[in-house]
Amino acid sequence: MLQNFLSKLPIPRLVVWLIVSVALLAGIALVSPQQLPVVLYKIALVTIAAVLAYWLDRTLFPYARPHELFDQATRRQEGYTQHDCERGSTIRWSANIATLRRALIVLACVLGLTLGL
Repeated sequence: MLQNFLSKLPIPRLVVWLIVSVALLAGIALVSPQQLPVVLYKIALVTIAAVLAYWLDRTLFPYARPHELFDQATRRQEGYTQHDCERGSTIRWSANIATLRRALIVLACVLGLTLGL
């Protein structure tokens, strides 16, 4: 009954992780309040690095944005000819590679900024 009610509520994605994060932050504040500024500093570094990485990827690869490539592939695969379907498959492969590229750029920026390199 409760699960049915909860499944119908418009809960944003990752709200459970937000609650867990806030609870852990409160736990750190209670157990070791002197560490709270360090944790907030690290959170700020990771957030800044993620935003920097996203904009770096958009600047370096303006014509290879993953969501646009996935949209192109979907439109091509809805075509009627075999050539359109094959072209859509090639574009989908490019979209997958662009997604991996963006993930690697984010990884490099986050690691670089948080490790102080």
